[in-house]
Amino acid sequence: MEKSEKVESYYATEHHFQKGIQQLRSLVLKTSLEETFKWMFPTYTLNQKNVLSICRFKKHFGIWFFNGVFLQDEKKVLENAQEGKTQAMRHWKFYQVAGINETTVRAYINEAIENERKGIKLMPKKKLVPKVVMPEELTNALGGNPAHKKAFERLSPYKQKDYAEYIALAKLAKTKKSRLEKILPMILEGKGLNDKYR
Repeated sequence: MEKSEKVESYYATEHHFQKGIQQLRSLVLKTSLEETFKWMFPTYTLNQKNVLSICRFKKHFGIWFFNGVFLQDEKKVLENAQEGKTQAMRHWKFYQVAGINETTVRAYINEAIENERKGIKLMPKKKLVPKVVMPEELTNALGGNPAHKKAFERLSPYKQKDYAEYIALAKLAKTKKSRLEKILPMILEGKGLNDKYR
């Protein structure tokens, strides 16, 4: 099914909030945003950048503003989409069609479009590189073989940390030895300890 068909199907499907999402759509279609379909919802973009989505659920319907954290939100209607997970997205929930004030909704949509035009967005936080605490046994094994040492240094910090912890967590010397025998060929191949699970 084409994206345009998915959009039409979304709005045509009978639902107790069907009129509400159709009303929101009519407001968005009067703007310069392009209509597409992403993440199971009609999504509206500017220069292929996500600005907002219109969504419906069992108990509410509404608009997701992808960079809603930057909206002025004078009416205090926006909520964090997923507290603790989402940083920029904000959700405006409606519980009945009568709750839609078209003038206010239009103002929020226009502000979101203007912010996108200005390039206002939340930059992702840089992930902290994990500190690798090398167990003595792994240090000695790598130090005794330049090829292994070089291969280990080429691994990402996360893979290095996985290997270091794998050896450090072994309680017995013979377990550490058997684990080293297992991982040294993997290191040489540039593989991570947990690659098969990723």
